[in-house]
Amino acid sequence: MTKLYAVYGASGCGRSLMPVARQQLAREADTSEIVFIDDALTGMSSVNGHRAMNYQVFLNQAADAKAVQIAIANSFVREKIANRLEADGIHLWSVIADNVVLMDQAEIAIGTALSPFVTITSNIKIGKCFHANLYSYVEHDCVIGDFVTFAPGVKCNGNIHIEDHAYIGAGAMIKQGTPDQPLVIGRGTIVGMGAVVTKSVPAGVTVVGNPARILEQK
Repeated sequence: MTKLYAVYGASGCGRSLMPVARQQLAREADTSEIVFIDDALTGMSSVNGHRAMNYQVFLNQAADAKAVQIAIANSFVREKIANRLEADGIHLWSVIADNVVLMDQAEIAIGTALSPFVTITSNIKIGKCFHANLYSYVEHDCVIGDFVTFAPGVKCNGNIHIEDHAYIGAGAMIKQGTPDQPLVIGRGTIVGMGAVVTKSVPAGVTVVGNPARILEQK
């Protein structure tokens, strides 16, 4: 059976995940091709030694099965693309670096991207198309929704619930909750770079600073 894999997005995020994807196929002794998909392309090109094409050209490629990792930082764009892939019968592809640490009872949905030096500890549930960038960790008893993004170096401590489409900036630290009162990061919330979150944050706001406070719109 011929398989074709793709990294959707040939910008920085995609180019960083492509080596991780290559390592994963090597680990699995899978010799299938991996290409880039980028909607800005008008035909066929090459990026870092991989064929690159727009989505329509990818659809026209001959293969028995196709799977795609959506390497797009904007979570709402990720969701839109995921829905389009599902409608076209194309599988979401999880890409996990060789040195990622996965402990006990970590339930991770499809389409995840775990970059090098990420740690996912025990008794964790993570939704689809989660991105965890370099050196991020998720501690015990956390629940993470769909299309959540961690920039590099995020420290997500135990008993934290992060709702869909939240974005956690580079180096942010989220204080541990408790089993009876988890700390909650609301849907679509942005946690700024280096912020220290010490209490629950409502949906749709931006928080910055130490301790993190809601950034008021001017």
